[in-house]
Amino acid sequence: MSSQELHSPKPATSRFVTMVSWISALAGLLFGYDTGVISGAILFVQKDFSLSRVQEEVVVAAVLLGAVIGASFGGKLADRFGRRRVLIQVGILFIIGAIGTALAPSPTWLAGGRVIVGIAIGIASFTAPLYISEVSPAAIRGKLVSLNQLMITIGIVVSYLADYGLADARAWRWMFGLAAIPALVLVIGLIFVPESPRWLMSRSQNALARTVLQRIRETTDVGTELAEIEADLQLQEGGWRELLNVSMRRPLIVGIGLAIFQQFTGINTVLYYAPTIFQFAGLRSASAAILATVGVGIVMVLLTIVALRLIDRVGRRPLLLYGIFGMILSLGVLGFSFLSPTLSNIVAWVAMISLPVYVACFAISLGPVFWLLISEIYPLKIRGRAMSIATVTNWGSNLLVALTFLSLLHSLGRAWTFWLYGLIGILAWIFVYRLVPETKGCTLEEIDARWHNIGQSEK
Repeated sequence: MSSQELHSPKPATSRFVTMVSWISALAGLLFGYDTGVISGAILFVQKDFSLSRVQEEVVVAAVLLGAVIGASFGGKLADRFGRRRVLIQVGILFIIGAIGTALAPSPTWLAGGRVIVGIAIGIASFTAPLYISEVSPAAIRGKLVSLNQLMITIGIVVSYLADYGLADARAWRWMFGLAAIPALVLVIGLIFVPESPRWLMSRSQNALARTVLQRIRETTDVGTELAEIEADLQLQEGGWRELLNVSMRRPLIVGIGLAIFQQFTGINTVLYYAPTIFQFAGLRSASAAILATVGVGIVMVLLTIVALRLIDRVGRRPLLLYGIFGMILSLGVLGFSFLSPTLSNIVAWVAMISLPVYVACFAISLGPVFWLLISEIYPLKIRGRAMSIATVTNWGSNLLVALTFLSLLHSLGRAWTFWLYGLIGILAWIFVYRLVPETKGCTLEEIDARWHNIGQSEK
């Protein structure tokens, strides 16, 4: 009998750990809202401030620059001060950023406010799944961590609905400012959740870790899990030196590779420019294009719910392989639909169908699985820092895609731009097939031991 079988049945029924996960996942809601809201708001910001193409790209990409900055130092903060405390500070940053962007008197001010929001997103994007991963039992860890991705998609849909509801009034300031409400709820909710017991163990606060673990597992029988965590800590050096260990080579490659492919397959061109793409496909009014984008967001939410039900049953690898394959096909069809300089009604419909199909395939694969895997595959003492590296890579790739999308459309044309993302998808499929491990049903300590054994054999 494996170690997770000894203590997972009881935790699987824990209502408290589920509640804690939902509260933490509010950071994902803010991530999604502040990521998606720009897609509709930029249509009005561009006109009000008379933005050039370069200025428009800078305003859109400012949040990504902030995310790179936040992700670059957020991991060290999470390892030093704890996951919960850092998430509270992130919530406060979200409030400041929402109010700042809503009051922006100029493009420069708006870009600065979006950088602040981006810093919060960069830290929250990995700290929330990191925290949820460390409090979750192995049997349902995939589902609970992926709640964060579900909340990201819900946040995107809410942002699209806000954009649509406020479009007639051209109230882009309210589009940005509404994010302060869930940010305040996040801060208040986090006051009542405990610190990660694994982080407490890494700081030698064993007695408190036992108390917290008993609370979130709703049982006093946590000795086996505590012993596993303690044994795993004995194998780790901690600090940046640990990242140079041979046993870390493959998990770093996996995390960085998935971070790059999640973005270079083009998902955020859809999130940021979906209304623009729908206008290319024949929907001329801003309101109609935004409403069509709401449909894309709903597809993402529904398929993320499907992923939550499958991720601990089917596993991480199968979802990645099937999902990426679907992304490749839909990108190919989407590119084909833009070959004609004047789209017919039939071809326009093909474009508007292939886009949500692409999003659906992403929502069951690279969307949730990337964030889940990087919360699982790194050792406890440096988990925050290692996730920070993967997240910096992810947001840096995101920034590059956002800055180049309109330029690629201009130089390569619409068809070849989407085909380029499809070709990168083929490389992503090969990468997953050859290098990405299955972590379904394993405790975090068992996953770490597996990497440790691989490292020992490669010495």
